[in-house]
Amino acid sequence: MTETTNAPRVIDINRIVQMIPHRYPFLLVDRVLDVVPDESAVGLKNVTMNEPFFQGHFPSRPIMPGVLIIECMAQTAAVLVVETLGPNSEGKLVYFMSVEEARFRKPVVPGDQLKIHVKKERSRGNVWKFTAQAKVDGQVMAEATYTAMIVDN
Repeated sequence: MTETTNAPRVIDINRIVQMIPHRYPFLLVDRVLDVVPDESAVGLKNVTMNEPFFQGHFPSRPIMPGVLIIECMAQTAAVLVVETLGPNSEGKLVYFMSVEEARFRKPVVPGDQLKIHVKKERSRGNVWKFTAQAKVDGQVMAEATYTAMIVDN
């Protein structure tokens, strides 16, 4: 008898760089902890003081820019799209079409471990709509609904 497992599908940084075209210093997702193709994914961003954006945002009180939290959401969604569509979609670009209902609840600071919970709402052709929440220790720090178009690189 074969035992099946419902273990979360984890995608490490080496696989992420094969899947999406982002590179340092703009590759913001360190790992995807749980991906369910065509449904959802949970991305992980370890926020460290050596991030280049902290030099200017803000030197006396470093806070991760909200637009970069939204970008973490998009990169997590891009991994979900590639995992859903398969290897032929690797390296494709994901362009924002809209960002709606973005809310920033609390600042994200060095030392935080940001978990990005992305859920696919729908897709039609190469246009996908997602909702996402960025959490630290289970608390919602930011959330948004966004639409993206998947295009060839």
